[in-house]
Amino acid sequence: MINKLNKSYWENRYVNNQIGWNIGYASTPLKTYIDQIKDKSLKILIPGAGNSYEAEYLWCHGFKNIYVLDLAHQPLDNFIIRLPNFPKNQLINADFFEYENSFDLIFEQTFFCALNPNLRTQYVDQMHQLLKPKGKLVGLFFNFELTEEGPPFGGSVFEYNSLFKHQFKMNVLEPSINSIKERQGKELFFIFEKKS
Repeated sequence: MINKLNKSYWENRYVNNQIGWNIGYASTPLKTYIDQIKDKSLKILIPGAGNSYEAEYLWCHGFKNIYVLDLAHQPLDNFIIRLPNFPKNQLINADFFEYENSFDLIFEQTFFCALNPNLRTQYVDQMHQLLKPKGKLVGLFFNFELTEEGPPFGGSVFEYNSLFKHQFKMNVLEPSINSIKERQGKELFFIFEKKS
């Protein structure tokens, strides 16, 4: 299974509406964090964005420098139906690992857990590359035993610490207190800052 997580796999999941992770709105922990951001000019990336309700929430709350990236085209089409005025050049249909740009803030929401676990070190390297100095990676990780039965694949505080500690200052990594009901007790909220 984990070797088949390619573009056509994800396109088929969206076309066939096999998107059990899709909650239909911005997740509460990220919405709460977004509500505290004062600088609406920040350049923000949401990779592996799917239908990207977080990007919609940001856009509707005055953030205009948002980039939405997904390997599959269907969720980007779904997004533009909801937000027809969103700049098309800020919708990126590309492989995250080949994408080049730089951002102040990157949101992680069910992307890391959907990747083949063999790509986790490469994920950390690419996040570090995409962030500006002192840029932040903010989001949610699943907190349950790593499994081959994913996606989603799990992980632990120990694993996240060992993956990120060399390239990021780990400001927050703790159980999420406001996860949606279905994910309560299974999510960690984090704020990591790029080390120079």
